[in-house]
Order: sequence, then structure tokens, then C-alpha cells
Amino acid sequence: MSLSVQILMQQLFPGEVFTNTADFDTGIRQLLPRYDEILSVITHCLPHEVHRILELGCGTGELSLRILNRCPDTQVVAIDYSPRMLQFAQEKIIAAGYGERWTGVEVDFGDWANHSEELDIDREFDACVSSLAIHHLKDEMKLKLFQRICDSLKEGGCFWNADPILPESPHFAEVYKAVREEWASQQGTSLAQIRTKIGNTSTYGHSNQDQLATLDAHLQMLTKAGFETVAVPWKYYGLAVFGGWTHCNEL
Repeated sequence: MSLSVQILMQQLFPGEVFTNTADFDTGIRQLLPRYDEILSVITHCLPHEVHRILELGCGTGELSLRILNRCPDTQVVAIDYSPRMLQFAQEKIIAAGYGERWTGVEVDFGDWANHSEELDIDREFDACVSSLAIHHLKDEMKLKLFQRICDSLKEGGCFWNADPILPESPHFAEVYKAVREEWASQQGTSLAQIRTKIGNTSTYGHSNQDQLATLDAHLQMLTKAGFETVAVPWKYYGLAVFGGWTHCNEL
């Protein structure tokens, strides 16, 4: 195999991270502290009676799987622009016995934000979720996406997103980096070793390499997008779960 072909094969969409998709579930748990806790927080923020959920950037299906397992009456519509991620997720969901309650759609959620009327994705969702995907959008597109999400939720619907956040100062940038290195060491590896499995990310569609925003900036965008109540149910150094409700009946 020529070097040019090898390089081409290793080009990834933002969010795919690892050259080999099968490395993602293990690698992301080594790369990011408390990944399983992040997924658990999002899942527990959803009402048990939720029926229709939209997931943006479903990746390998780990969040979908947790939601389907915890919410027995839920249907998940999961979108991702990566065919290989969708296939991997679908196989995992089917193997778990949830195939009839999960629908994967190959689409760039940036396109959905800009031209939802042209895409075959229903509205009137009870909830929307995302993990480790929206930070690939520039702030202008994040706001457009939050507005589209808000418009697509039923009254009282909720949105929960997990993403890395921009450090508030150079000091915290060093702190967040040190915490991730310490976490990797606890998993028996190092960030340098993990990165040997990471491919070359290229810009694709509306997504780029990391376009981080501060937590405060995210909350301001959510409010501007129309969410009546915003919240941060979980934060661990440079990672956070945040979102809100279109209308909150109970506090």
C-alpha cells in the first residue's frame, strides 16, 4: 500500500477521532475522564416517560444504548454524518435487541440547523441529546443549532449536551491538561500513547477541529436560542453536561 493511500485512509471526519472505529469505545474512555459518568448524567436528566428523542452525532451508539435501556418506551432518531459510525452504532443497537426502537440517519446536523425543511427528520421531539459532537461547530453555528433544537422540541422538552469547554484562563488550561494526563495514567496508558491511535482529522461539512467555547458562552447561547431554563447538572474540570428546557413546569 502506498503512503498516499495510507494517509487517505486515515483521514477522519471531526468526531471520529480514532483511525479504527473499533478503538473508539475503549480509547475515548482513556482519553476523557469519566466518560461513562457523562453518559449516565445525560440519561438520568431525561424524564422516564420521554417517547421521542433526537440524538445529534450519535457516534458508536453508546449514549443511544444507555437511553434505550433506561427508557423502555423511547424511540431514538440518531443522526451522524459518518457512515462508518452509523453502521457501528446500528450493529451495536441491534445486537442489544433495540433495533426496532432506533433509527439512524446519515446527515450533517449543521445542514439540519440551516435547512431542516429539506431533510426528512420529524419535529416535535420530547428531548434532544448530544455528546462530544457540537464542539466541532463554530459559535455562530452552535447558536443556529441550539435555535433549531429549541424549535424542534415540544413544550416542556429538554436538551442535554456533553462537551469539552474552553478553559477560562491559561492557568485552567494547564489544570485541565494535567487532569487528563493523570486520568490516562490511571487507565494504564498516557495521552501520548492514546494519540498514536488517533487519525488525521479533516474539516467536513460544518464541522471543524475543536471549536471550544466557555461554559458561560454556551449558557448564553442556549438562552438566546429560546430555552427558558438552563442548567449545568455536571462539570468535571474541562468537561461539562449542560442544557435546558423549552418550558419548565416544575423547579
